[in-house]
Amino acid sequence: MENEIKIKDSTGNPAPLGLMGFGMTTVLLNLHNAGLFTLGSMILAMGMFYGGLAQIIAGIMEWKKGNTFGATAFTSYGLFWLSFVGLVMLPGMGIGVAEPQTGGVVAYLVMWGIFTGMMFLGTLKTNRALQTVFLSLTVLFFLLAIGDATGSAAIKTLAGYEGIFCGFSAVYTALAQVINEANKKVIMPLWPVE
Repeated sequence: MENEIKIKDSTGNPAPLGLMGFGMTTVLLNLHNAGLFTLGSMILAMGMFYGGLAQIIAGIMEWKKGNTFGATAFTSYGLFWLSFVGLVMLPGMGIGVAEPQTGGVVAYLVMWGIFTGMMFLGTLKTNRALQTVFLSLTVLFFLLAIGDATGSAAIKTLAGYEGIFCGFSAVYTALAQVINEANKKVIMPLWPVE
């Protein structure tokens, strides 16, 4: 194949978009879980558009770049946010019935916890910043499931604060990538795995 043409990928890194969509929406939802304000249209709108749509776009862009991990993570978590908004809004629209917190919602959170735990394994050769995002998200899903299964307000509040940490770890990871790339040097470390 001596006449094979190679096309250089000069598109930008979609990961910061996906991480920001995930991180900011996660912080806002977990401010609610921590008991600081109610679950209202602001969180649901962020879930649909920045947490949902922006992450799906980032996932498609990662797929185009050949990054299976990024495509799977961003597309899946984008669809998580859309499904979460659906769980909250559809019963109020007369579509389906609300899932009981101790039944369907617990199963939903456990499945996302298992998925996230497996995705965490995919970060083990990347950097500590990304590992922190996925490990803290795994813990968050299981804390939320335990809180719903037991009805413990204390565990839900703990989950909220842990989720705020998780969201800000994603925001940090996104901003580090943007700032480091813009400055062509490491200003905000990601702590690569040796």
